[in-house]
Amino acid sequence: MSDEKRLSTTQLAKLRGVSQEQMFGQLTDAGTAAGGVYLTGKYGQYVAWPEDFQVPNAPAKTEAPKLLTATVLGQQFELPANKMNYILSELGWIKKGLKGWLVTEQGLALGAEQGEDSRSGIPYVRWPEKITRNRALKDNVDNIKGVDKPKTDADKMDSFRHKFEATHRTTDGHFVRSKAEMLIDNWLYMAEIVHAYERKLPIEEEMYCDFYIPTGKVYIEFWGYDNDAKYLARKQEKLAIYQKYNFNLIELTDKDVLNLDDILPRLLLKFGVQAY
Repeated sequence: MSDEKRLSTTQLAKLRGVSQEQMFGQLTDAGTAAGGVYLTGKYGQYVAWPEDFQVPNAPAKTEAPKLLTATVLGQQFELPANKMNYILSELGWIKKGLKGWLVTEQGLALGAEQGEDSRSGIPYVRWPEKITRNRALKDNVDNIKGVDKPKTDADKMDSFRHKFEATHRTTDGHFVRSKAEMLIDNWLYMAEIVHAYERKLPIEEEMYCDFYIPTGKVYIEFWGYDNDAKYLARKQEKLAIYQKYNFNLIELTDKDVLNLDDILPRLLLKFGVQAY
């Protein structure tokens, strides 16, 4: 063995003023190249280091991101926790469990984590702080609180929605843009299915669906104007977004609208929505 003086891990850590945890495990290939060796002492084998060995700086520990419960989110938005959870559910980010709330794939994509009460076992969801800046969430909170929102540039530039004014009044009082949409809306109303018309999708992109059914988180799109190039391009753009976020989508054409009693119950049932 070389006569060079060597120090044990404990001795070297004390000499350098660092924790032993920072030293342990240093004898990798790089540690051996730096002069580390295994020696045998009274208590067995140990790692020894040259007296002039410099301890590498340990990487700085990064703090885990702060996660917020629905209660904390509600405090920030001045809403009770139960209403906050129902907003998150309506967005499709969580879903009701047998007890408590379960995170969905969309919620996971936003950084949410599933939690569980240590005493009751009831599940709940925790959210990264950045969720408070999510536009879809803020829009939904404003809608619930009755905050009027000015039209965005995207709203003003939506040529399709400007070109086809919503003049067809449905049975439940909605104004829609075509006779086909009126028939779809009326069918949903008569089937006692709660629905929204032209709801903004819960995403950062500016896009509206034709119909939205909260039960089952189902979106319905009626496709017409197949001979219009701009309309077809818009259709492909919307379909790409539905696929990107894995939303539950039902697509209807003029032919389907003529036979809604047979078509819609079957399609809705696939997403757990029962008609009649």
